[in-house]
Amino acid sequence: MTALSHDEAARVPAPAAGADLSAGMLLALVAAATFGLSGALGRGLMDAGWSPGAAVTARVCVGALALLPASLRALRGRWHLLRDNLAFLALFGLVSVAGCQLAFFLAVTELQVGVALLVEYTAPVAIVGWLWLRYDHRPGRLTVTGGGLALLGLVLVLDLTGGASVSLVGLGWALLAMLAVSSYFVLGAQRTGSLPPIALAGGGLVVGAAALAVAGLVGLLPLTVGTAAVSFSPGVVPWWVVVLALGVLTAALSYTAGIAATRRLGSRLASFVALSEVLAAVVWAWLLVGELPHPVQLLGGVLVVAGVVVVKLGETPGR
Repeated sequence: MTALSHDEAARVPAPAAGADLSAGMLLALVAAATFGLSGALGRGLMDAGWSPGAAVTARVCVGALALLPASLRALRGRWHLLRDNLAFLALFGLVSVAGCQLAFFLAVTELQVGVALLVEYTAPVAIVGWLWLRYDHRPGRLTVTGGGLALLGLVLVLDLTGGASVSLVGLGWALLAMLAVSSYFVLGAQRTGSLPPIALAGGGLVVGAAALAVAGLVGLLPLTVGTAAVSFSPGVVPWWVVVLALGVLTAALSYTAGIAATRRLGSRLASFVALSEVLAAVVWAWLLVGELPHPVQLLGGVLVVAGVVVVKLGETPGR
């Protein structure tokens, strides 16, 4: 979920060249592959008896702990950077980290992992609408065409034309995740002074972890955990291995790589590379939990991705 927004609105530096470009592309692909893994790992953990809230809390807490030493080193005692960006970090952690991941995990309890993610990835269409209302950036014909393609693809992804029964609860959570992803795309591309990317990722995870833990302690968020082994298609894995993978790979590494990639590539190019997360999620879900969308859903997925690409092509660089 690397950042996506108009470059001027987000004040993102122009894409780099040479070594920075290569490094940015690699970081963006790492972020997409590891973000895409979270749905399959989370589904396995929840099938083993974990509640969505417990799975997300474990993921974010482990990710925060994993990034804490590196975040402190990156700050080098410049605590004023945290004070100057306190409100930004709070918003990023509450909405783009805790809210986004909780809504997505709740969605995959009712929907296939690939379907939930494709609903989530209609976020660029929502961002176009937000930029239109907030900054009066009226979309052009190409952007509107892309939005139409994405919405048509979403109908096929949900298999509405085939009379399939869609969980409205799962769809609602997926749409909330889409809105939270939209905030991540916009916030992740913002300049935050000289706050290092790893400090932004670590700070957001700490805020998200604290919010989820407090919600669990006061009873607002059910936290049900288990110690049973987690079953995946290739075999059985201890629960703690899955929790570590969720925290270290799909939280700490993903957020850090995604933010660092955006600052090297600019939001426009990074958002194109981020589309590979959809493919990664479908492959991981197929390999680990045996979920593969139906042919009509795969066609819908192609249309969603194509629509997002057209939306991005319809944006005027530097507008």
